[in-house]
Amino acid sequence: MNVSSLGFRTDLALLTASGSVVEDRGTHLVVRTPDNPTYYWGNFILLAEPPVPGGEREVVAAFHTEFPEARHVSIGIDAPDLTPGARAAFEAAGLVVDVASVLTASELQPPREVEAEVRPLQSASDWESRARLSLAIEERDDEDSHMRFARGRNVQEQALIDAGRGTRFGVLVDNEVVSTAAVFTTEEGVARFQSVETHPDHRRKGLAAAAVDAAGRYALEHLGARTLVIVADDDGEAIGIYRRLGFADTERQLMLERRHGDRASLDA
Repeated sequence: MNVSSLGFRTDLALLTASGSVVEDRGTHLVVRTPDNPTYYWGNFILLAEPPVPGGEREVVAAFHTEFPEARHVSIGIDAPDLTPGARAAFEAAGLVVDVASVLTASELQPPREVEAEVRPLQSASDWESRARLSLAIEERDDEDSHMRFARGRNVQEQALIDAGRGTRFGVLVDNEVVSTAAVFTTEEGVARFQSVETHPDHRRKGLAAAAVDAAGRYALEHLGARTLVIVADDDGEAIGIYRRLGFADTERQLMLERRHGDRASLDA
């Protein structure tokens, strides 16, 4: 299966480079991250195109067939959007339909200066602080489970760093990571951002812009990147930050998800 979406192509490149496995079923891909089974977008299926009308239940069933132990559902579609009928059918099955924007830039506009330390994550304590930041953002009750996920994701990114593909920058306040952004090469001349995160108590201070700017300039100056790729929700604050830094909308990325703890519906 050939993937046309820049967003999913760069996703898959980083996942496979950090140890995930991609299985081609012809009509769809199955992406597995055995070392981190609760990583929603490390364990998902990617459809080549939207299902035929009425086939939405079968798609959800196919996910459960591939991931019988999963307590989530994550389905990507290599298309820019769904018909209203297909969207309604997936929502009736308990999934949230998310159409995000894929943005690109070849140069960055400087953000405002911040009174905080901005540098790559280096020590074990830096990475553990990043895991705690993830927990603070998610606000989950199952703290132990989420910390296992966050630490597993750290291990995957550290493998990319060890391979010379990029790094993760953090903005530190009182030695705690309060905002962070990573960037890694996916192919020659292309670098993709990963997981831009800011602590709820430190938002609207320019910290996310500082982290993205530091990571992006590192990619342009040290990784040979000519195109920077970042993905953002249309209705979130982050997309405005990225546009002010010089990113422009390029395409749409279609993702469907039901997280563990969300109410199951018609596919149960």
